Amino acid sequence: MHLKLSLLEKKYKITDRLPASIKEIKALGWSEIDVILFTGDAFIDHPAFGAAVIGRVLQNAGLRVAVIPQPNWRDDLRDFKKSGKPRLFFAVTSGNMDSMVNHYTANKRRRSDDAYTPGGKPGFRPDYAVTVYTRILKKLYPETPVIIGGIEASLRRFTHYDYWQDKLKPSILTESGADLLVYGNGEKSITQIAKLADKGVPIKNMTNIAQTAYLSDSFPNFKDKKQFINLYSYEDCLKDKKKFAENFKHIETQSNQIYAKYLIQKTKNKYLIVNPPHSHTKESEIDSFYNLPYTRLPHPKYKNKGKIPAYEMIKFSVNMHRGCFGGCSFCTISAHQGKFVISRSAKSILKEIDEIADMPDFKGTITDLGGPSANMYKMQGYDLSICEKCKRPSCIYPDICFNLNTDHNPLTEIYIKARKHPKIKHAFTGSGIRYDLLFDKNGKITGDKDRYAKELIKYHVSGRLKVAPEHTESNVLKIMRKPSFDLFRKFKKYFDEINNKENMKQQIIPYFISSHPGSRDEDMAELAVKTKKLDFKLEQVQDLTPTPMTVAAVIYYSGYHPYTLKKVYTPQSKEQKLTQRMFFFWHKKEYRQKIKNKLLKMNRPDLIKRLF
Repeated sequence: MHLKLSLLEKKYKITDRLPASIKEIKALGWSEIDVILFTGDAFIDHPAFGAAVIGRVLQNAGLRVAVIPQPNWRDDLRDFKKSGKPRLFFAVTSGNMDSMVNHYTANKRRRSDDAYTPGGKPGFRPDYAVTVYTRILKKLYPETPVIIGGIEASLRRFTHYDYWQDKLKPSILTESGADLLVYGNGEKSITQIAKLADKGVPIKNMTNIAQTAYLSDSFPNFKDKKQFINLYSYEDCLKDKKKFAENFKHIETQSNQIYAKYLIQKTKNKYLIVNPPHSHTKESEIDSFYNLPYTRLPHPKYKNKGKIPAYEMIKFSVNMHRGCFGGCSFCTISAHQGKFVISRSAKSILKEIDEIADMPDFKGTITDLGGPSANMYKMQGYDLSICEKCKRPSCIYPDICFNLNTDHNPLTEIYIKARKHPKIKHAFTGSGIRYDLLFDKNGKITGDKDRYAKELIKYHVSGRLKVAPEHTESNVLKIMRKPSFDLFRKFKKYFDEINNKENMKQQIIPYFISSHPGSRDEDMAELAVKTKKLDFKLEQVQDLTPTPMTVAAVIYYSGYHPYTLKKVYTPQSKEQKLTQRMFFFWHKKEYRQKIKNKLLKMNRPDLIKRLF
């Protein structure tokens, strides 16, 4: 392993990578740094890691950028001091994950590893990393602006429920003291901010940049009341959970509008102003972000510190698009990246495949040609003027929108070109697919969908195909915004038929969630019965973690569905959650009697008979 790394490193000079140490900064001969970026992850110069993308984008804009990965926040703070203060601003991110999701299981048990750290070692970032890093920087350098971004900042930009402290918290801007927040994919916004700052414009005057949020002492002056929505204040939400739920409908809707409104929320005598997202990102723009000169390697400082699990998983993968129009109630993708899919060009994707194929340690297998949902590539509305008026949180639930172009041919063509590449032995799809996109109104897989599905199953499954029915019961699926379980049955039948025809023995690996709002113990028992009937012994299962800015988290905290304002039952206690999870493992001896006892208490001997 170390020999391979040294061969790779010889290819690059110090000027080919972003500096991540004082030694490197000195070697570059910089008298000052324009932007210093702090991240909770180890630094990996790869387009799958947000800190690398933002760093490279700012470098491409002509700025001197340094990265300080996983600074020690518990000692004398030397990691925050050694590089001094930047000429323009500090940028702060927790990394590719929310630090609390990274640190804790759904049962709030501390995890024993961290996939974004060398050797998978835990303890190299704090809880609430964005807030901790920002407070330290503001204390040390009170006059230097701090801009926060990434998943943790994005999902905490409004008043939000924090599952780990079990309380409602104000915007992360209030708690951290940051000057500006960039939400979602931040390349366009951070570039605009940097260019203005370079011209001498103070950060506090940058109040009109798309996809940013800031705190103001006064309510902004709008010419037209239709330009904004005034949400219930943080204090209102503390007093009335229903108002918190009511806010979320506006937050989710406006986060997924092409032309959205400003959202205003009073918080502790200040006003949170959240500017609308960018209305459109061109293909050439997203290509430009991925075409930057990444080394695709962890920083050399980690050479003898063990493998970084997250990097090992994605080092030979290609992200083809961003955004997801599924709108699942438990998922943060649309809240962070938006529901409008932004796809790279085939040329850009194939260029990245060429770069991977030329890596010295590449053995011929692309591990993932994917995205948030693998088969949404190039999909958007036929008539965007209809999309501009649409307020649906999902383009495919409760049914597939008549205006959505679901043509799978562009994706199939890339699959074919990838597998026929002279240096590629396998080009797998590791991301989950939306099988509901494959069916027509008659419940059949035909035409371009049939062509795609056959190409996928025959050539791009590494023995196991990930899909996510999430539950079996219609009442739960409705709240999840997921299709009927009958559709999963049909897809499994289709999958098995292709495998039998091609003499393959591949498996479908379904994902399921317990303790989701609306899910009762009877529903979990039915899930156990129905998955047993399909001969599944479930592996990929999880107990719901109510993450900020999701419908599920709003219901979990408030008890109300934000769109109907009707009450919804949600398992909340540790005992309730463990009971629901137990039904996944009906086939294990240690759970059999417990399940029987539970079903007898529920007066459901019929389920005992069906299950055992």
